[in-house]
Amino acid sequence: MELPTSLCRYNQSMRVPAKQAIATAAAPAAIGPYSQAVRIGDLLYTSGQIALDPSTGQLVEGGIEAQTRQVLENLKAVLEAGGTGREHVIKTLVFLKSMTDFPAMNAIYEEYLAPPGTVAPARSTVEAARLPKDALVEIEVIALVP
Repeated sequence: MELPTSLCRYNQSMRVPAKQAIATAAAPAAIGPYSQAVRIGDLLYTSGQIALDPSTGQLVEGGIEAQTRQVLENLKAVLEAGGTGREHVIKTLVFLKSMTDFPAMNAIYEEYLAPPGTVAPARSTVEAARLPKDALVEIEVIALVP
């Protein structure tokens, strides 16, 4: 589906691919007016994921390691629903409640998104004063859809 040419701001002859909402029951449902991910053309933009167990809707227990693992499993499910996978992630944004958790988060992040022999995604990591549901970590990604 394409947007009408009249909606293109800069070049009236340019055709822009339509946005497609991506949703899966294998990751926590959106709890507000947003999509789990949006695909436009060959790019998939995920919303930030926190460590909610999709079956219970509750934050997982076990500290930064358990939360990071759940976040990355949630993202894996959203990526798969969008027709791509972890190997196609090109950019990530990580929010941490405390930068003291960076080494533990980074070790698990590496397992999922930057294993040896692969090109790691570009990444920004910031400390956030407070995350939804008092989570310790939130991650969002941008990925290519092959």
